[in-house]
Amino acid sequence: MSDSLLAYHCVSLNRGAGHSSVDIDYTEIMVEWTDKERSTVSAIWEKIDIDVIGPEALARVLIVYPWTERYFATFGDIFSATAVLGNAKVAAHGKVVLKALDSAVNNMDNIKATYNDLSRLHYEKLSVDPDNFKLLADCITIAVACKLKSALNPQAQATWQKFLSVVVEAMSSQYF
Repeated sequence: MSDSLLAYHCVSLNRGAGHSSVDIDYTEIMVEWTDKERSTVSAIWEKIDIDVIGPEALARVLIVYPWTERYFATFGDIFSATAVLGNAKVAAHGKVVLKALDSAVNNMDNIKATYNDLSRLHYEKLSVDPDNFKLLADCITIAVACKLKSALNPQAQATWQKFLSVVVEAMSSQYF
């Protein structure tokens, strides 16, 4: 196993276990994508239905991490799982989030610049704690895994999580 692949597994395992002590800042290093990684991300993305995965992922964030509700005060009743799952504004914003992820898929060599304005918005105007981007990325991965099942094998998951880690770091770039 290569050192870089081992690092991705360690990040995934540590984050999955609730630890955040191991973080790789992909925006400060040149992220190099192999042809296989590019094709893996593209293949996963082609199987994602934005209208399904987006709402599921955002709903999961709000249900599993209820303190994130504070960022969605204008969404009305989101104080129970049933309310979150039936909330049209949650579903609509989940679609917006996934549509924005399409920009990263199409700009894998310059994700940080692609998300510069969005990062600034979340930092300066919305005051979103950047740790929430990691939570959302994890929930996106879970929603994707639930849909793709065995198609998201460990190797594909490692690549997908590398990709989302780069997106998370890009979304956090204005904070540090």
